[in-house]
Amino acid sequence: MPSVTARENGTTVEEHLSRGEACNAGPSLPDENGTDTSAGPAVQVWTSAQGGNPWPEMVRELLDFRELLWRMVWRDIRIRYKQAIMGAGWALLMPLMIVAAGCLVKVALAYAGGNPVDLPRVAGMSVKALGWAFFAGALGFAANSLTGNMQLVTKVYFPREVFPLSAVLTQAVDLILGGIFLTALLTAFAGLHWSWNMLWVIPLTILLILLTAAASFVLSCGNVFFRDVKYIVQVILTFGIFFTPVFYEPEVFGPHGALLMMLNPLSPVLEGLRLTIIEGHTLWLPLNMTDRAGATIQVWHPWYLAYSGIWAVLGFLVSWRWFHKLEFLFAEYI
Repeated sequence: MPSVTARENGTTVEEHLSRGEACNAGPSLPDENGTDTSAGPAVQVWTSAQGGNPWPEMVRELLDFRELLWRMVWRDIRIRYKQAIMGAGWALLMPLMIVAAGCLVKVALAYAGGNPVDLPRVAGMSVKALGWAFFAGALGFAANSLTGNMQLVTKVYFPREVFPLSAVLTQAVDLILGGIFLTALLTAFAGLHWSWNMLWVIPLTILLILLTAAASFVLSCGNVFFRDVKYIVQVILTFGIFFTPVFYEPEVFGPHGALLMMLNPLSPVLEGLRLTIIEGHTLWLPLNMTDRAGATIQVWHPWYLAYSGIWAVLGFLVSWRWFHKLEFLFAEYI
């Protein structure tokens, strides 16, 4: 089985990364006296040609390079906020812009329909805007994470999953900062009531991160082989918000339209956050409403959560496996 030395002449992989140098990408050779010249333990690399179960090796590789992952996250955070006019305010800019645009849409619709704009709907839109801002921001950085680090991809071996995952984790820091700020605003101005139902925020956030990581694996990998993927990402980020219930609630489309809107795997996650934080609803129970025509609309059902959970877990595992299988070709195409 081929191996990659974790150290070369006493130099760590992280030091190679900081200098942009190449490290030994193959098994070490004995010197003229027959002595093995390798320094330090070797990291085993699984390839598709070897067959067998790749999952233990994939997990072990990622754990072996976890320190590198955190260093890349810290590097991205410093680059993003260092010498920036707004500093940590960048974590709030995107959600605030989405909420401002949504308020304009809601005010226009309310004026046309003769209905007032109520505060709970604006608060719910703010919660969903924060989730969408995380998803869109992570995809924007992750899609170019491999092509933007061409020197490292072609010269140094380590799990390439580190690049899209670092983009997602870096954006998660913005999510945490934005969540703290939004919680303070909702408590002060929207009368946010704390309850045990808010514990649903934890599994919903995990599903959001898994869905985002799955999409990041696919798009970052696809951008290596097909250079127009970055334009596809721009289209998704520009128009995807209109196919996701951020500015509105799914029930505005009626009984059948609401079900169609919830087919988007991201929709149950964002709606679950709104219902659990703003409405105080427990996601174990269904929630129905009646429209003006007397038709019953299913606002929420526990199966919505299961549907998103299946997409998140399976999507993450399948995309990770696909990414790992193709990562040995990145250096040829990038």
